[in-house]
Order: sequence, then structure tokens, then C-alpha cells
Amino acid sequence: MVNRDEAPGEVAARLTGRPARAARRPSDSPAEVLLDGGTPVMVKRGDGPGAVRAEVAGLRWLAAADAVRVPAVLGHDEQWMVTELVPTGPPTPEAALRFGHRLAALHAAGAPHFGAAPPGGPEDAWIGRAPMRNAPGTDWPRWYAEHRVLPYVRGAVDRGALRPGEAAVFERVCARLPELAGPAEPPARLHGDLWNGNVLWGADGDVRLIDPAAHGGHRETDLAMLRLFGCPHLDRVLAGYAQAAPPADGWHARVGLHQLFPLLVHAVLFGRGYAEQALTAAREALAE
Repeated sequence: MVNRDEAPGEVAARLTGRPARAARRPSDSPAEVLLDGGTPVMVKRGDGPGAVRAEVAGLRWLAAADAVRVPAVLGHDEQWMVTELVPTGPPTPEAALRFGHRLAALHAAGAPHFGAAPPGGPEDAWIGRAPMRNAPGTDWPRWYAEHRVLPYVRGAVDRGALRPGEAAVFERVCARLPELAGPAEPPARLHGDLWNGNVLWGADGDVRLIDPAAHGGHRETDLAMLRLFGCPHLDRVLAGYAQAAPPADGWHARVGLHQLFPLLVHAVLFGRGYAEQALTAAREALAE
């Protein structure tokens, strides 16, 4: 049985087989640890059952696309993971353009089906601290409604973030998804939680992605999440993406539709403010 009270330095030494010399934020997770020989690493504890296995599988699946870089996994068990630490620098337009190109390549690497879990990853995974089920589907509108919108509507109602009567707004959106979703697309290989905090601007000029909730989905979902909380040089990211693989016509009008998923997750985790944003996005989608 793994001791969840281990210090991050002890975890890093156990999982990498190299002594730890020092740790910043030594009692926290994630924590920065310096291994013997001067190698800096990041030590992170999972938030729930299967969380580490899901994140490790997601990082490896993204890395296998040979597109956007991710930190290398140096060791893990069921509770902890150790990854390389990425030195960060200022975001630049040039890095943003490259990131857009590589994000398009990541999506184009594809997935076996909508809802596909990364190889070796659990079906019952996580997005942040919220459960996320990777159930298979062949039809994106139906899958998105059943597994990415309605479960979090129910969760938000249960937690009091949404009033019971407000759930009907999302149910109407789900009923109209076949006509609102735009042209059919094949399953893309998604990061799945692509907000700015999970985009690391490396000191070497390359972007790395961290903390994935990776699965097979619609590529516009990643693009919509990048827009949700702001991203440096987003115009250059999207320009690079469009150069490599232009989104389908009308995608700007569908951004709110794809933002329903992260907004409802945030409503479950953080309450009413995000529920109101989700309601606004749902009503705007219905008005299209």
C-alpha cells in the first residue's frame, strides 16, 4: 500500500531510483524536486482513484502523436507521478504559431472513436478534480450530449449550482445538437482540458501541454477551451492551426456549444458563477 503522506522528495527518489537533494514546496503537490546530479523534476499526487493512471496514459498518448510536446513521465505508481520539469519563458508570437501547427497535428493523429480513453487509461477518468467517463460513441452530437453535457448538468443541479428548472435549457440544446454541431468530423486526439494554465511556454521556445484529460473528441472542443479563459497570442495559435488544418466553416459560432462542457464542469466544482456562464452559452446556441 502506497503511503500518501510521503514527502515529494521521498516519492521522487522511490519512483526514479535517484536520491533527491532538495524540494521546493516540500509538503505540497505538485512540488519541484531536485534529483542527485542536478535534474529538476515535478512530483504530483493524484486527486482521486485512477487519476494518475489516466494522466500518465494521456501524456503518453499525446506524446505518441509526435506533435505538441509534453513532459516526459519518469516514474509513477497508483498515487504519484514524477515528470520532467519544464523551464518556462515568455510567450512569443513565433511559439504560438508553431503551437497552432502542432495542435492541428495532434488532433489529426486521431482516436478510435469518440470517448476513446488513451491506451492503458481507465474509462473512469478525471478532468481536473471532476470525474469524467470515457464511454465510446460513434455519433458526436449524441455522445457529447450523453457523456459531456448532461452528466454535469445533473451534477450541477445536485450541488445547487443550477436550479432544477434550468436543466431544460441544456436538454433543448442536446436535442438540437445534430443540427447545431456543424459538419461531421472524425474523432480527434484531444488534450481535453486545454485552458491556458495547462499550456507551458518553454524557455526553449516550444510549448508543452500538461494535465491532460485526454480522450477522443471533436477538435473544436480543444479550440473552444483555449478561448474560454484566455491564451497569450491566441490569434497566432489559431492562425497556425488554420494554416495546417482549417476548422470547418462556421466554427466561431459553435464555440459556445463546445464551451458548455468545461463551463458545466466548473459549475460542478466551483458553483453558480460558472453555471450562469453555461446558461448564457446554451441560450446563445439555441438562438443560432
